[in-house]
Amino acid sequence: MINYILDAMKIKSIEVVKTPELAYPSEAKLQKFNAEMKNAWHSSGPVANPMTRYSRYSAYRPSWMPKWENFGCVVTAEDGTQGFAVGNHGKPVATIISEYLAPLLIGENCMAIEKIYDMMVRMGSPYGTTGLHSYAVSAIDLALWDLKGKILDLPVYELLGGPAHDDLFCYSTGGDTEWYMNLGFKATKLPSKYGPADGLDGLKKNVDFISSNRELVGDQVELMLDCWMSLDIEHAVRLAEELRPIKLKWIEEILPSEDFDAHGELRSRIPWQTLATGEHWYSTVPFQHAASKHLIDIMQPDINWVGGMTPIVKICAIAEAANISVIPHGGGNTVYGQHACYAMPAIPWTECFIASPPGIPIEDAPRLPGQAFPKNGKMIPTDGPGFGLDIDISKLEILS
Repeated sequence: MINYILDAMKIKSIEVVKTPELAYPSEAKLQKFNAEMKNAWHSSGPVANPMTRYSRYSAYRPSWMPKWENFGCVVTAEDGTQGFAVGNHGKPVATIISEYLAPLLIGENCMAIEKIYDMMVRMGSPYGTTGLHSYAVSAIDLALWDLKGKILDLPVYELLGGPAHDDLFCYSTGGDTEWYMNLGFKATKLPSKYGPADGLDGLKKNVDFISSNRELVGDQVELMLDCWMSLDIEHAVRLAEELRPIKLKWIEEILPSEDFDAHGELRSRIPWQTLATGEHWYSTVPFQHAASKHLIDIMQPDINWVGGMTPIVKICAIAEAANISVIPHGGGNTVYGQHACYAMPAIPWTECFIASPPGIPIEDAPRLPGQAFPKNGKMIPTDGPGFGLDIDISKLEILS
């Protein structure tokens, strides 16, 4: 028995594969939705972003974003048990996995996830541990957590210590606020539509947009604003001053993620406003720095980008020591984020980015088979082994 377990603990292979088919509603439902639904908020602009200053790309964020498709990462143990995770940013990240990280990790103890995470971060030293390398680390780390759960026949949230919450309080993100209220959410986050390049007129339009949404949701629903790295300090201070009567719960990702000095200056300029950021921070280092200076009030790592589940646990520890909350970016949109949010006491809320158009119930929006979804603003992750996805990993096509 002991020898069998030791064999099962060795990594036999790490492969990149095509992502599984998403679960969709029936054809009859789709036809009904297509006939009745409105366009989703993100199908056209404006939504402020780092390229807003350039008119060629200012109106529509996806016009300049990478078109790399997601892929799957499969880690196989010696006994044939397989762990699976979705990887982001396509071929560039998949190449880092298949041509660099994977060959160096074959034969490692697949239960030694802390060691393997540390190895992968250090392997990024020749070209930088952030960005695309961190996306690759995330995919392998999450697949290892899935594998560990399957070997031990436990959901990942149990591996993390068990549920820290009775259920997940979910907030919506998007521009179709009235629809989100119909879905039962009690908190919602708006996209900032305009930035500094839009001048005083853009500032006024932003304030009017946010004010109208406050009137729509009333005072009993929390309202937040996502600026997605689109502002500078001067514009952010003016916007925050104008929005002060609206009582936003937080303003998010105001500045370029790497400009820590600017985050410190902004913190001193608008001390009354709760500030959140971190989805474009990689590894634990920036979170440690931000905590030591108390630059922000809410940390927002993305579990598919920051390095996986292993750094999320570390970031939660950093945050708790500094009396800061963690609310992962898009935590409710993946099984990985759902399990992290369910298990970690430092995480009070779960974000659900709503991409489907108004009129399509959440349960009919595309998702991975077996993935949980919110109902009336609440959610509980699936309790199957690993991350609980209902996928036959052996049938996924290996990418060349």
